[in-house]
This record gives sequence, structure tokens and C-alpha cells, in this order.
Amino acid sequence: MRAHELTVGRTFGVTFDHGEDFFEALSTFCRDNGVRQGYIPSFIGAFAEAEIVGACEKLADPDAPVWAKTYVTNVEAFGAGTLAHDPATGGILPHIHVSAGLKAQSADGRTSHLLSAKVQFLSELLIVEVTSPTMTRPRDPDLYDVPLLTFG
Repeated sequence: MRAHELTVGRTFGVTFDHGEDFFEALSTFCRDNGVRQGYIPSFIGAFAEAEIVGACEKLADPDAPVWAKTYVTNVEAFGAGTLAHDPATGGILPHIHVSAGLKAQSADGRTSHLLSAKVQFLSELLIVEVTSPTMTRPRDPDLYDVPLLTFG
């Protein structure tokens, strides 16, 4: 386990508009407001389309991370995540998970890691800036090269 006390800065209420790319809007918000790292305690919204981690085929190694993606359309979403600092680019490295209900399929649900999304109507987020320690996401070569959140 890794843990570190976080010093929080500003808290923002943010809305993304119809047609926006979720991750581009998130990056733009962070750049425009000087947010280098933080967390999203929750967000709600709708996506016209999204890609989330998932596979339909039998996994060769059930213990390994799944890198495959599944495509969904017209979903209502509830999510949360963290924003780590990317020292190589100066940008952010988001890690977002969502539960998404497929509106046209009796709100049948999918829950996984969000890879991409296009906002449908709106997305409403709460974003909490973390001012220290530095949060990064280096890849762990001993754990399938998964990027893991680190502090300091």
C-alpha cells in the first residue's frame, strides 16, 4: 500500500458541453486553470459515444490488465477519478472510471476504465486540485507495465 496526506487547493464545478471530447475538455480546463493534479470525486453526464476497457473474448491471462476496448453509444454516466502530473509533457494523466447505462437497452450497465468519450448534452464535474505532494503515474514494469499513482 502507498498513502500520503494530500494538501488540497481549489475546488471547481465544471461543465463540459454537448459535442466536446471529454478528455480534451478536461485537459483544456486543467491547462487554463493551472491544475496539474487532483481528483474528481464524482461526475455525471451523458456520452453520445464512449470507449471503455472491456473484452468479449476469453482472456489469455485473467490476471493481466485488459487493454481491449468496447464501444458504447448513448449512455448516462457516473464516474470518478484522479489526475496525475505528467512531467514529460507538463500535462495531466487522468485515470477515470465510469458506470454507464445504455439508454436504448433498458439502461443495461457497463462499468470500467474510460478511454474516450464524446459528451452528449452535458457533463457536470467536481474537480479538486491537489497542491502537494506531486502525484505522478509511472509505469511499473514488474506489474504488466501498468501506470500506478505515486506520491512525492
